Amino acid sequence: MNNIKETNCKEIFRKAYENRYTWKNDFHGYQGKCIFLNNNNIHQGDFVLGEDFKPNIQKIEDAKVVKSIASQLFEVCIHRVKREFESVHSENNFNLLKNSESGIEMSVSGKNQGDKYRVKNNCINMVYRKIHGTIIEIFVEEFLDTGTGSLSKKYSSQQIDPDTLETNSQKLEYEDEFLYMGIDDYWILNSRTIKYLNLNQEEEIQKFIFEDLCLLN
Repeated sequence: MNNIKETNCKEIFRKAYENRYTWKNDFHGYQGKCIFLNNNNIHQGDFVLGEDFKPNIQKIEDAKVVKSIASQLFEVCIHRVKREFESVHSENNFNLLKNSESGIEMSVSGKNQGDKYRVKNNCINMVYRKIHGTIIEIFVEEFLDTGTGSLSKKYSSQQIDPDTLETNSQKLEYEDEFLYMGIDDYWILNSRTIKYLNLNQEEEIQKFIFEDLCLLN
């Protein structure tokens, strides 16, 4: 019986994994203008994101803002890399935890022991993964169907202490908007809004806007 569950879960997860929108392997990068808004402060500059995925932010002096914009660009493109399922998950098994209206929840055994995922409508709508010594928990509320795969559009992210299993970061609420670049079927992030509660429990909003986008040859 367990084997059937494992096989089914692995197949269900594989289909959802392969349904994620990714860029083609011949990605050369793109460039444009970047705008960062936070607490009525506005920073504007230019950026180039090379095929090495290293963002270069220009015309902004504030090092924290530069780092923040660069980390959003890097984080977005690293999720667009196409990596074959077998190369990532061949040493993992997927075990059914529960099936509910929210989706099929499964735990991972094997190489990434302790990770968890949830799949609904061929999309991964919950991720619970240990990354660099901390657990990241992501819930996706809304997807964009690009026609060649799904993109997370509205989601939350929080860090969890792997020893106590208590949350140890503020909950970040993301909302992304994408621009379709007809050439080669590229969808590029053109705005990201991040909401969270600060130490005084007041809502803060950060907005990143990327415009005048053009692909590099």
